[in-house]
Amino acid sequence: MAAVSVFPSQRELGAALARLVTEAAAEAVASSGRFTLGLSGGSLVALLARELPPALSAAPGADPSRWLVAFCDERLVPPEHPESTGGAYRSQVFSQLPSPGPQVLSVSPELGPAAAARDYEEQLRKAFPGPAVPQFDLLLLGLGPDGHTCSLFPGHALLQEQHSLVGFLEDSPKPPPRRVTMTLPLLNSARRVLLVAAGASKAPVLKGEILGVLG
Repeated sequence: MAAVSVFPSQRELGAALARLVTEAAAEAVASSGRFTLGLSGGSLVALLARELPPALSAAPGADPSRWLVAFCDERLVPPEHPESTGGAYRSQVFSQLPSPGPQVLSVSPELGPAAAARDYEEQLRKAFPGPAVPQFDLLLLGLGPDGHTCSLFPGHALLQEQHSLVGFLEDSPKPPPRRVTMTLPLLNSARRVLLVAAGASKAPVLKGEILGVLG
């Protein structure tokens, strides 16, 4: 069932988000020994960089060394590139976490779109050896002003994918054009999904998404 929370500032949004992540992590670690988390990029990186480390220091049961982290989508650029989701998380978030940090599954941009998608799907299947479709404990998804989440853009053929866990684009409407993304079968299997939107530009599309879910 969908629930909607609205916050008056990005700081309050970030604090609530970090608190939810740490609570979910502590619960998963206590019940199964690990916490599986999927992360999108964009404004989520800055929110988590500011709020997650202090939240974790107050929640020892959320032990980041027991986390498996994957990226919900990735731009096929070098890790040091400013558009790299993995590079941003490593430099801004993971570097602040106590050592040893989480196990991180990463897209290999040097492989090219199709090969990188196959490789990333293989990594996911090895990390989740049981179910046919991996089930993450929590996915944090962003939302673009055009309504896209991950690198799944309105009207794109990847929205129809039913079999592959990971897809690729060479024609992203938003640069950079070459990307790898989780597909809807994988996103829809998660135990919990948070769609996080910050800023006035997201309000119209977010309102439409909420009405579509609740209507």
